[in-house]
Amino acid sequence: MTSQWQTQLERLAAGQPTLLTGIRRGVEKESLRISPEGTLAQTPHPPGLGSALTHGSITTDYSEALLEFITPVSTGIDDTLETLADIHSFVYRQLGNERLWALSMPCIVSGDAGIPVARYGSSNVARMKTVYRLGLGHRYGRMMQAIAGIHYNFSPPEAFWEAAWQDDGAPGTRQDYITRRYLGLIRNFHRWSWLLIYLFGASPAVCASFLRGRQGHGLEPMDPEGNTLYRPHATSLRMGGLGYNSEAQRGLAVCYNDLDSYLKTLKAAILTPHPAYAQFPCGEGGDYQQLNDSLLQIENEFYSTIRPKRVAASGETALTALRRGGIEYIEVRCLDVNPFAPLGLDAETIRFLDAFLLHCLVEESPPCSPAEQLVLDENLATVVDRGREPGLTLAGAAGRRPLAALAGERLQGVARTAALLDAAHGDGSYRAAVAAQEAKVSDPAATPSARMLAEMARDGLPFYRFGLRYSEHWGQYFRERAPAESALAALEAESERSLAAQHELEAADSLDFASYLAAYYDQYAAL
Repeated sequence: MTSQWQTQLERLAAGQPTLLTGIRRGVEKESLRISPEGTLAQTPHPPGLGSALTHGSITTDYSEALLEFITPVSTGIDDTLETLADIHSFVYRQLGNERLWALSMPCIVSGDAGIPVARYGSSNVARMKTVYRLGLGHRYGRMMQAIAGIHYNFSPPEAFWEAAWQDDGAPGTRQDYITRRYLGLIRNFHRWSWLLIYLFGASPAVCASFLRGRQGHGLEPMDPEGNTLYRPHATSLRMGGLGYNSEAQRGLAVCYNDLDSYLKTLKAAILTPHPAYAQFPCGEGGDYQQLNDSLLQIENEFYSTIRPKRVAASGETALTALRRGGIEYIEVRCLDVNPFAPLGLDAETIRFLDAFLLHCLVEESPPCSPAEQLVLDENLATVVDRGREPGLTLAGAAGRRPLAALAGERLQGVARTAALLDAAHGDGSYRAAVAAQEAKVSDPAATPSARMLAEMARDGLPFYRFGLRYSEHWGQYFRERAPAESALAALEAESERSLAAQHELEAADSLDFASYLAAYYDQYAAL
């Protein structure tokens, strides 16, 4: 049955094709720096990359060795990928003999002590970022924080929202309408994100060093020496219990039925002490090993496959920004780094994501109950661990059904939005992207997770050797790539500007750190 919003989209797009050519997108791609031997780099952030605190395109995530590349908002897929490639090329000119690790799960690591926490300088905002990371390390272990991923930011153009709002009778304010529609997208995304895990998961195995000393992980040795641990039908171990998952957050019932409930739940988690974290100092005697002893230090600590977002003002919390202006865009957070693509993702993946997210936006999206959320969590965990298992079934309102059948039905809906995008762009690239994913459903061996395991088995490669193969391959690619001189000059200028900006921040601080934190947390209390 066709939803009212699918019908609306088809009608609006027929009259105004530009409504679908102006999708705004951005990519945040994480990559570990490694030594030539495949071990995690112990060197500080390369000076030629500028300040990780203030650089607009190059920063660090959890670790000093975990680089993060950020593209500006763009309406062109090729432009986004070209910019990301230019950043890679520029970074390689600063790395010496180091490389960028081409996988999500880490290279050879020597426990938490071998994962240096990111440093950002002496300003209050810099210290807050480092203390937050220290807290994450105490709460979840630094190993989990060394996992890399790709975040995809997505928003339809303002003209689309104006046309849809007017077509629906201009109910309430336009921003409230946009926020409600985004929340519907997010609920549907949670219902169907298992499909993205199946199609794009690229972490079915890990280096044994990642789990050294850890019991009960349930993984099997893939080689006689036990250097690689895996699950035979896994897709994305990164998105399961070994990766971005938290036992402490299991009881955090975050609701996406309305913005107030979302804000209220996260506010409570940030302001309410959590007994298990009381052991870590948060300012006593000037010792900061975490920002607070609550379940969440800040909202970013809540692990989710998708987040509602709004650009925050300087010093403003993410929740305060959402309260102030509503949802501006969404951030997809469940993409593994694809070792078979030089950038970790490609245009085909982006086109499918656009069609998939539009599909989530225009399908009916009833409120989600706690009971339904338990089913969705179970389905996601099942696909993470066993997604390519022959005959695998998933739970739903009509009982358990084969994954392949459910995927086929969902892809039919995605194909409808892909056809609209193709009509707007005047080509067939979006429908081709959907067809490529349909082929993975028909043949699980075509998925990135299966291709990884097959190549490792065929060539007798343990996980870290497989990762080194692709890290060296793409490293050579970017060292030989010749970006426009103007792009390199702009990145070099940004590195120099960022260093000056960091020094200015440090000189401008007028509050002691305790007062700065207190003022920051006052924003949550005022929500």
